[in-house]
Amino acid sequence: MEGLIRFFHLTKDYPVRFIDEYGVERWVPNQDGFSVTGIRRQNFSKFHINDFGFNSYREFKPSLEKTEIALLGNSFIEGFHQDYYNSLGKKIETNLPEVEVYEFGYAGYDMADLLHLIYKYQSTFDLVDYVFLGLKFEQELTRGEYGVIQGRMKLESPLYKNLRKIKLLVYLQKNGAFDTARRFTNKILTLGNRDNAKIKSEDYIATEKKFLQHIKNFESLIAIYGFDKKRYVLLIDKGKTPKMFINYLENKNFQYVDFSKALSQSKKPTTLIYDRHWNNQGRNIVASVIVNYVKTKIKPD
Repeated sequence: MEGLIRFFHLTKDYPVRFIDEYGVERWVPNQDGFSVTGIRRQNFSKFHINDFGFNSYREFKPSLEKTEIALLGNSFIEGFHQDYYNSLGKKIETNLPEVEVYEFGYAGYDMADLLHLIYKYQSTFDLVDYVFLGLKFEQELTRGEYGVIQGRMKLESPLYKNLRKIKLLVYLQKNGAFDTARRFTNKILTLGNRDNAKIKSEDYIATEKKFLQHIKNFESLIAIYGFDKKRYVLLIDKGKTPKMFINYLENKNFQYVDFSKALSQSKKPTTLIYDRHWNNQGRNIVASVIVNYVKTKIKPD
């Protein structure tokens, strides 16, 4: 079984991550591999980690003479679900041949990660003309200051690294072979905490208050790391973003681009079958939304 899984490449490769000297979590530069989605390799794509530590078809070399776009965000921007040479950034470049696109995507990044990254590499981002920051409001504004998430770095421990070398184990884990045992174990471990769970449920913060806290976190992050309203643009799904936050952005003159309407109008599926990330159709649409926005900003010669 181990040999068959390796021969047919039925499970994904794991690039190595690290924390750099500025406290930024990213991939170790210059790695290549394949990402696999689905039980029977329904989605198979190649990734390439560049010199900066992000999945991209190009190196990041901004200058004052060129026009550059930076895309920052989580796994949707990271793009392991699409061949790196056919990425979201590449699609944008195809429609804006005079522009270079730099993709700073990393699975698990939230707004604190993004603004901290820009803050620590300010000299690089100061040369970029347009910076798009992907944002899922409910998931990515849960903290008001950056800090390394140690849970992700545990994946680089010797134990996890050695376990990942067993492709059969990785294949079984990724396809749910251990889910029943995990749920059973969690149930046993929480038997004595039912009263606490009930208390937590009763004390759960109302949705409106939670959203207000997310906005406060956003304000805190901006106060710490800054936010250039002239060059920074939030990339959001307006259909999944509270009206409260949309009003806030508009009242405070933050720029944003909404891709939800364009995706909903597609006659073809825009996500993968066994994964909710954008498929090629979805990436084409999101790329076109960004291209149309940039075209309104670029002054004709």
